Amino acid sequence: MTIIDGKKTAAEIRAELKVRAGAFEEKYHRKVGLAVVLIGEDPASEVYVRNKVKACEDAGIRSFSYALPTQATQEEAEALILSLATNEEVDGILVQLPLPRHLNADAILAKIPAEKDVDGFSKENIGALALNGVATVACTPLGVIELLKRYQVPVSGKRAVVLGRSNIVGRPMALLLLNADATVTVCHSKTENLSEICKEADILVAAIGKPKFVTAEMVKEGAVVIDVGINRKEGKLCGDVDFEAVKDKASFITPVPGGVGPMTIAMLLNNTVQAAERRQ
Repeated sequence: MTIIDGKKTAAEIRAELKVRAGAFEEKYHRKVGLAVVLIGEDPASEVYVRNKVKACEDAGIRSFSYALPTQATQEEAEALILSLATNEEVDGILVQLPLPRHLNADAILAKIPAEKDVDGFSKENIGALALNGVATVACTPLGVIELLKRYQVPVSGKRAVVLGRSNIVGRPMALLLLNADATVTVCHSKTENLSEICKEADILVAAIGKPKFVTAEMVKEGAVVIDVGINRKEGKLCGDVDFEAVKDKASFITPVPGGVGPMTIAMLLNNTVQAAERRQ
């Protein structure tokens, strides 16, 4: 059994991106730029934004931070996004979710041009991914694929099961696996015989948001188990997989914390550098 070290892999990727960002700056005489927009005073969001800004600085990416108050109007939020859309120094725009309840998040996100959509949430990018075209892909599922590649886990021809169908993880994850020639089943809260389906998976990706939901009985001997969940149980962080019970059956497994989590910010930086290179 191999424990997939997302922290170490993410650090390697960030070092590679620093070189790419440096080469970009040398060639085009400006830094790669990421604009991060925070609306409201959500403490968790503030922490995430700080982490993203620091990760940018470490990778040689210029970050532009914008904070709007909780009472900001829809018009103000959309006007800010439109101004960033036309700013030539901004290669990527990220709006930190969730937004205050009175705002229409979909309408705000729709103002981000596809080429600056580093979260990979736009209809254009999701559509391109579905058609196996050139797309900016949501950071977490992209991080999973990158881990599988770097640990040389074969995907082509394998039976993959994705637990969860969110637009941010489950759906793009299924499309990425399908594009890598896996046979993919997507399971969710309405799936019947869930345990039996999971047991058939060569690659099982858990993104269902329930602590320790995946038990040893649900996992095939020798399966690759990727845990995307981050939950708090009895004051401790844990994933959607019962790690201690499952690890002895898996050939590869990601821990929580230190598995998929660190890859998400690494892929955000990757998408930003890639967006800058494509724009030029």
